[in-house]
Amino acid sequence: MELKFWDAARGGNVQEVKEILRDHPSIDVNWGHEDWEGLSALHCACGLDHEAIVSILLSHPDIDVNQVNVMGYTPFMSACDGGRVSSVRLLLRDSRVDVNQPDLDGFSPLSNASYFGFVEIIKWWIVSGREMDLGEPGNTQTDAIAAATEQGHTDVVDLLERFQENPEETRYGLRMEVGLHEDVAVEIFAITVFASDGLLQVKKNNYVAKPTPAARFFGIATQLPLELQMVLCHRFVGSAKEIILAMRSEVAFRELAKRI
Repeated sequence: MELKFWDAARGGNVQEVKEILRDHPSIDVNWGHEDWEGLSALHCACGLDHEAIVSILLSHPDIDVNQVNVMGYTPFMSACDGGRVSSVRLLLRDSRVDVNQPDLDGFSPLSNASYFGFVEIIKWWIVSGREMDLGEPGNTQTDAIAAATEQGHTDVVDLLERFQENPEETRYGLRMEVGLHEDVAVEIFAITVFASDGLLQVKKNNYVAKPTPAARFFGIATQLPLELQMVLCHRFVGSAKEIILAMRSEVAFRELAKRI
């Protein structure tokens, strides 16, 4: 049954994957195909960008998100190596995924993505806020900027150098570029509310590493939807907590609260 499940995942057959998981709850979802270098169903789904199947597998309680094949490839490496943007985005959202785990030869997911010029993957990686190891300068396996430079991917080099110089500014700019205004709005609003209500302690080396300059904060705040700008104004003058309860984004705020 494992082989049938593996074939269904590799072939992108969502319905069959669901049926097998339903009818065979004890199936080994991490089974690796010996004739295919030990690739698991998750490796295949990520490597071929079967987004729906990747989502199903990530939600399975027994899934090993960092399983390696015979070359030391994790599913995240497979997605980065193949330029599979949708799968990379899903994996970046999963805190269990080790995004910097190298293969057996020492190559990192970022250095591979940089070598092949997959700038969209790197953009979403930065946007996600996940850790990004640019590698040791001069190291042919891990130096992401050198890998991109070697192949003439000037867009990747420029992006990584901007990130290296100013990570937060680069991340914010990319979030605006890809249209994540609402995500930024929710994060800023939640941090402000939780801090003012004593639910979040903003300390050095805790949630915020250093204070955000007032000018930058208000520059970001002006990009928020009007109703959130109004709420922020009310928060600063000490309004009641009931304001939160009237917000349509209450669920999103509560989810962010759980994470921090």
